[in-house]
Amino acid sequence: MTFFVPSHSEPEPRIPINVYAMSTSAHLPVEPATEFASEPAAATPSAAHAGGTVTDRLVEANRRYAADFRDPGMDARPVLRVAVVACMDARLDLHGALGLELGDCHTIRNAGGVVTDDVIRSLTISQRALGTRSVILVHHTNCGLESLTEDFRHELEAEVGQRPSWAVESFRDVEQDVRQSMQRVRTSPFLPHTDDVRGFVFEVSTGLLREIDPVK
Repeated sequence: MTFFVPSHSEPEPRIPINVYAMSTSAHLPVEPATEFASEPAAATPSAAHAGGTVTDRLVEANRRYAADFRDPGMDARPVLRVAVVACMDARLDLHGALGLELGDCHTIRNAGGVVTDDVIRSLTISQRALGTRSVILVHHTNCGLESLTEDFRHELEAEVGQRPSWAVESFRDVEQDVRQSMQRVRTSPFLPHTDDVRGFVFEVSTGLLREIDPVK
């Protein structure tokens, strides 16, 4: 499908960007941490020290990344002046799915991609302090929040003796929840730029975005 975001060179005009299917295959499961035991201690000191946790693997990957890293010299303001609010689901590669590059956008992610008070906080800072103008909301099919209810909070209270102050924000109709999120953005008194707010559902089986009409 095709939707519009501002261009790199001229932020105000809108240009089409085609969104192509992306792979959603997950990595194979990580073998038990003992696999690191045979690796040289000098090469992976953190892995040897902690027995090879997932975090050790990521820290080692960062060392390799940093070895070739060059400061891009970018400003903190997103080039495309857009903020993307999306679910934290591991199957969503937002930069790949939207054709974005480093420095293009602000990315705000949480469980479900719902617009909570904290998302409004981030969007307010994004718009008022860092110059973004457009908001893209991305939910997805087969979301984990569709299998939860507010009973989750009561179960937590029974387990730990304290009820969470936050709502689960579970939903049954993903399209309707996108509409609700769009409405929360558009009606927030803290956001000065609400003319370009669009919502989508990402199809995890095809990698395509399906735009949701804000009025059903």
